[in-house]
Amino acid sequence: MARWAGLRGTTLGHDLSASLVVFLVAVPLSLGIALASGAPIVAGLIAAVIGGIVVGALGGAPLQVSGPAAGLTLVLAETITRYGWAATCGITVAAGLLQILFGLSGIARAALAITPAIVHGMLAGIGVTIVLGQLHVVLGGEANSSAVENLLGLPEQIAAHHDAAAMLGLLTIGILLGWGRLPATLRRVPGPLAAIASVTVLATVTGLSVDRVTLPEDILDIGLVARLPDGGWFDLGLAVLTVALIASVETLLSAVAVDRLHDGPRANLNRELVGQGVANMTSGSLGGLPVTGVIVRSSANVAAGARTRASAILHGVWVLLFTVALAGLIGAIPLAALAGLLVYIGAKLVNLKEVKEIRKHGNLWLLLVTLVGVVAVDLLTGVLAGIACSLALTLRRTMWSGIHAEGDGDRRRVVIEGALTFLSVPRLSAVLTSLPPGSTVTVALVVDYLDHAAFDCLSNWQHAHERGGGRVRVDEIGHPWFAKGKTDTPTIRRHHARPALPRWLAPWSDWMAQDSTLDSTLGSGVEVPDQRTELSAPHPDARPRTLLLTCSDARALPDPLTGGDLFTVRNVGNLVPTDHDTSVGASIDYAVTGLGVREIVVCGHSACGAMAALREQTPADTPVEMPDEMPLLAHWLRHGEPSTLRQRDRPPVTLDGTEPDTPQDRLALHNVLQQLDNLRRHPQVAQAEKRGALRLTGMYVDVAAARVYLFDAATGTFAHTQLSDLIA
Repeated sequence: MARWAGLRGTTLGHDLSASLVVFLVAVPLSLGIALASGAPIVAGLIAAVIGGIVVGALGGAPLQVSGPAAGLTLVLAETITRYGWAATCGITVAAGLLQILFGLSGIARAALAITPAIVHGMLAGIGVTIVLGQLHVVLGGEANSSAVENLLGLPEQIAAHHDAAAMLGLLTIGILLGWGRLPATLRRVPGPLAAIASVTVLATVTGLSVDRVTLPEDILDIGLVARLPDGGWFDLGLAVLTVALIASVETLLSAVAVDRLHDGPRANLNRELVGQGVANMTSGSLGGLPVTGVIVRSSANVAAGARTRASAILHGVWVLLFTVALAGLIGAIPLAALAGLLVYIGAKLVNLKEVKEIRKHGNLWLLLVTLVGVVAVDLLTGVLAGIACSLALTLRRTMWSGIHAEGDGDRRRVVIEGALTFLSVPRLSAVLTSLPPGSTVTVALVVDYLDHAAFDCLSNWQHAHERGGGRVRVDEIGHPWFAKGKTDTPTIRRHHARPALPRWLAPWSDWMAQDSTLDSTLGSGVEVPDQRTELSAPHPDARPRTLLLTCSDARALPDPLTGGDLFTVRNVGNLVPTDHDTSVGASIDYAVTGLGVREIVVCGHSACGAMAALREQTPADTPVEMPDEMPLLAHWLRHGEPSTLRQRDRPPVTLDGTEPDTPQDRLALHNVLQQLDNLRRHPQVAQAEKRGALRLTGMYVDVAAARVYLFDAATGTFAHTQLSDLIA
């Protein structure tokens, strides 16, 4: 025991314990996925062993765990039905070779160009198809050949007589649904293992006569030679490409997601594809399912404390030893229990959190088109339909321009956004000619590109309007397409264009450079406002209105305003010490009493290194773990220990109702609220807030998504706020 206690604190100890957790998750999932694919049950275990050992040793994502994945079940079921199992193994080998070529060519990141809406639509379609098929098995029937037939036949199946197998399947689903609500001590056992083990014990003790898992008598005697079928090379090549692409995309997306869960080395995606290709060639040759990176096992691996790739490798070793030594236990598992597990897995593939996020970005219908295509026709058709719609949407967004007029009377404003091309000329002409003659018009031109037809329309209207006694001012934000068109160099290439920057957020050096460009356009017939006067003018009272207390991390929110509107204090972890820290305390005193700021903003951010150092610490006397060469940093981070207590004792804090994915980001939200509480312990702050002269605001910046959130005390959550609203 003493020897194990000493080992447990080492890197090997962490990897050993994590590998056992992942092994317990992997066994029932591998069996269920093989069942759903229509492959031999042992094929799932072979893929789990190969995925763990081969990809674990050769792959480029050290903490990712690979094995058979639910995302390929639909493709495999169709492939096995059409070509047979031996040919499907040959297709797996060929797909693995293609993955190796993908990795060696260095195009791994190109696979990520597929929009997440299509990927999650594909996974949701697979999930719905699995649920519709396996519900028939759970209820004592047999799955039909298509999802539509399964859906139409489901009412009759529900109303039919149900035997003991149906009871076991429904019990499995019930255990899985309720497992997350049990005490933490029980939840240390993975839900899939608990459900399958409980139902298997019940079926064995009660002697129920139900169909069970069948394994070969000599499990090590593969007795299979992978081969490719004769003829039909186009369809065969399409099947190989489909397996390779789906396995690669699922692996890469999983690797990127796993990188967000830990602070260790980042994944080498090209190397990961090579490792996956070698594993698939090996798995297919030995009669196993295709292998991919699996987010369920990988997240369990990280959560269990894995430190290196040894955890994934060991988990494959445990699966091998379990399969060889305890094959009799596997043979006792009821097939109805595995069907219940598959219903649960399929439902989890419909990720409602991702659906909400995709809806926010306006791509929900891409997801729905892909989902319906996968369910109603087949997987490849659904994905191709999603890609076609994505291309159409991209084309529309590229050519889109927003044109509208504002104001009334003799003063009007026309706002033009997007790409102003010949396709927009009818709309542009209609809006411009609707303006009253003789009026003063400001044209706000915020465009990515202005072609000759649109320029000609705008220029002709300007001359005609000015001849009629009107006045036109063209205000270009970004590259001066219109002004350049009136000089002797009217042809402007897109790659020569300056990026369009929101004028309130551009750095001073950019405005200086832009002013030079604007100066060159004066006298060209276009009135352009002088930004230097606007930005360099001092604030009326020359006093900042806000104290911004933010992290010293360079990625944290910079000063979004100019003209002296912010008094900024930065430190590691955006902490407000409650003891006699003269640095932060002096700044607060001066801001509140000397400057009379009207607001104090505490700003935290995602992927904060200070939160990563704190998240596993407790407020005990044990100091924060830091390298010996940074003793002062370790001492400073002791001020963040109340935040860890708050996270432990308080309800979760969310971003628009959803908790962040990583532990350090969840701690960062609690940390912002804790620092607001600490601020209220300062006498000057408390007095100013009490008399209504000061407001305290919590802010959080999701760096990767470039989103800003403000804390809403009424709802107890951080709500997304447009940066333009924040500046206003």
